[in-house]
Amino acid sequence: MPHSARVTHQLIDSFSWEQMNHPPYSPDMAPSDFHLFLHLKRFLSALRFDDDEEVKDAVTSWITLWEATFYDAGTQNLVSRNDKCQNVLGYYVEK
Repeated sequence: MPHSARVTHQLIDSFSWEQMNHPPYSPDMAPSDFHLFLHLKRFLSALRFDDDEEVKDAVTSWITLWEATFYDAGTQNLVSRNDKCQNVLGYYVEK
């Protein structure tokens, strides 16, 4: 089981979720790295900010623009990325 905290185990068990084994760190397996942040980075790269509040406001606005299907697509891609990662024994997989 990837998580070691007892509380986390109990929560996962309560949802009856199937857990997938994966390397402790693999950027291929983090939807935030390959999906969310990829798009956010593109959005932010075209902007300039005067302070942290402007950055926070821009990110908050950007996040609320996307429909649930955007986030779902990133999660759904985990299945194929997991297969690819498992097939190379956890080594980094290029897109």
